[in-house]
Amino acid sequence: MSRVCELSGKGPMSGNNVSHANNKTRRRFLPNLNDVTLISDVLGQSFKLRVSAAALRTVDHRGGLDAFLAKAKDEDLSVNALKIKREIAKAQAAA
Repeated sequence: MSRVCELSGKGPMSGNNVSHANNKTRRRFLPNLNDVTLISDVLGQSFKLRVSAAALRTVDHRGGLDAFLAKAKDEDLSVNALKIKREIAKAQAAA
């Protein structure tokens, strides 16, 4: 299981641990990922996604999964999230 947010594309970053003696050793900064179940209002269905805490706050701010995916860039989304986005767009076009 990769350490990448399915909605924002946020992944591990690298940097340095810096000691009191100013010694530098490489380290990784991992995103704060959570397994969440988000509900699509248009589809009336729930989806399990691995999402960062920052992306989860953005989903709430934009008014839910449907509104978030409508504004999200395709290159940031995972394959699973892209499939959900297409299903939502198809359902909205039919309605």
